[in-house]
Amino acid sequence: RKLPFLLVVGTGLLGAVFFRDQLSFETLAQRREELLAFRDAHYLGAVLLFIAGYTAIVSLCLPGGTIATLTGGFLFGLFPGVLYNVTGAATGAIIIFLIARSGLGEGLLLRVTAGGGAAARLIRGIKENEWSVLFIMRLVPLVPFFLANLIPAFTGTSLWRYGVTTILGIIPGALVFTSVGSGLGEVFERGGTPDLGLLFSPPILLPILGLAALAALPMVLKA
Repeated sequence: RKLPFLLVVGTGLLGAVFFRDQLSFETLAQRREELLAFRDAHYLGAVLLFIAGYTAIVSLCLPGGTIATLTGGFLFGLFPGVLYNVTGAATGAIIIFLIARSGLGEGLLLRVTAGGGAAARLIRGIKENEWSVLFIMRLVPLVPFFLANLIPAFTGTSLWRYGVTTILGIIPGALVFTSVGSGLGEVFERGGTPDLGLLFSPPILLPILGLAALAALPMVLKA
């Protein structure tokens, strides 16, 4: 039962070493004409391959999630690019969640809760405010995406709650990066690089933090 999760971890480590240069903005800039030509000739195939590739990147914990999102915007525009990005990211997140939960999550949860202490109290606190915590982890860009995929698997979160909060929670960030990706054509012509710091600019970050505060409101009211 642990083997699939260990294989995913091993694949992620190998990918970080051997595929980091392939899943990069520079590679996208070099291959952009080929990608656009393939999309124009085989649109449905390009969509399916893109979603499958994005799913593999997330489910195998490979580097390149941000580049994949930018690529979705570059190839397919803001819409339906954001739809393809959310589909690939959410599918990959659900796969790695199921793998982690079946491999280590259930046993780890039982051991931690039986042992008591701070870790058990933390898990109990997450369980008592599960919807809010899961939404906040997705909305606030300070939590790495792969950690937001794994933590719920180790705290006994249900697939339903995980799936709903994942899909809805990643939409704001996906909209921002897909929008940046949709303008990459002009960036390539100038020979520049995209401004990924846009997510942390006040006009973008403040509404996202507002959504996070709204998600935290039930916890405040409960307290």
